[in-house]
Amino acid sequence: MPLHITKIAFGSESPATLRAWLESQNPEARLTTRYLPKRVAEMAGGSLYWVHQHRLVGRSPLIGFQETGQGRYWIRLEPRLIPVRGTPKRAHQGWRYLDEKDAPPDLGSGEADDLDAMPAAMLGELTRLGLV
Repeated sequence: MPLHITKIAFGSESPATLRAWLESQNPEARLTTRYLPKRVAEMAGGSLYWVHQHRLVGRSPLIGFQETGQGRYWIRLEPRLIPVRGTPKRAHQGWRYLDEKDAPPDLGSGEADDLDAMPAAMLGELTRLGLV
């Protein structure tokens, strides 16, 4: 079972803008991090799960990690966003590990998450209250 990581979709207005940014990156998307994860060997076959408005909204498969040459590392991702069942997730800085057993399932093609139909402001408030 691969290990995954989570990261806030900082600067992204919606999952659609996150998807557009990922798909504009070719042949891979890269994020910069200060430290190489200590559990990097367990991440083979894992994904980066994106947090938007306090919930996991999608994942991008990990290609690997690469040193930038400036004392930092790139998180290398496939340039696609695979939608997942919306799951509450508190905001955090940087990235955090996510075990396979805690990872939300992927949504099938054409399948929509029930929470997507809810207005963003209402969803944000219900999430803040811990109700969704």
